[in-house]
Amino acid sequence: MIPFEFDYYKPATIQEATEAYCQLEAAGKEPVYYGGGSELISMARLGNLHFGSVIDIKAIPECKVLEYDRDNQLVLGSALTLSEICESKQFPLLEKTAGRIADHTMQCKITLGGNLASTILYRETVLPLLVADSRITIAGKDGIRDFPISRIFDKRLNLPKGSFVVRVSTEKGVVGSPYFHIKKTRNEKIDYPLITVAGIKTSGRLRIAFSGLLPYPFRSIKVENILNEFDDETVCAMEVVNFLSDKILSDINGSSEYRKFELKNTIINVLETMKDV
Repeated sequence: MIPFEFDYYKPATIQEATEAYCQLEAAGKEPVYYGGGSELISMARLGNLHFGSVIDIKAIPECKVLEYDRDNQLVLGSALTLSEICESKQFPLLEKTAGRIADHTMQCKITLGGNLASTILYRETVLPLLVADSRITIAGKDGIRDFPISRIFDKRLNLPKGSFVVRVSTEKGVVGSPYFHIKKTRNEKIDYPLITVAGIKTSGRLRIAFSGLLPYPFRSIKVENILNEFDDETVCAMEVVNFLSDKILSDINGSSEYRKFELKNTIINVLETMKDV
């Protein structure tokens, strides 16, 4: 159980949600937005997070949308669970990535927006969005705004205070691109990653993003240039390792040297797999 009392609100519209936040904040109620709530509840139970009120966004239609709009953009609401995204079969790379996060029980609780805004360093659902140049729509005190993901995600999702993610939009042509996804863990299939790579091939070029290597997920244009410029897979892999070498994590899941070893082999695997695609 959560060891403190709090107020619960479930608005039906974006405007109701943002107005509730402003009113609760002014009243000193320490509001937080709530989607799936798996991380919020866990942190509150451990005493690492305190709040006076919760604003549940799951009843807001725009946060549960899953469709193509008139501009051929695949629109995914932030309150969709990972299991709903997987079952939709609409975004193959995102489906593959989401399907390797936690177990099925947790996938039914974790939402797209919750994973993107997570404080856990992996946040793997952002990888397909980074390589697809997706756009993120947020709502807050200043209304509804739309941003390229590269502008609003830098090491973490940089939301203005009082804002929440409404939806994510991705071009149909990019959604259907050839893709790759490799996740290496120390022990179990559902363990935290030593390294996850996810990417696509579009217009003849590879795009790639990583989780587990650094204290945050990232896409590297420099790494992409290396992947697309070298013909020899082993030489290319070593160039990538050398470029990232001094930044790679060493923690209880694996040493930096072991991660470098896995990175080299993973890059070679990617290049061999995508060579004739």
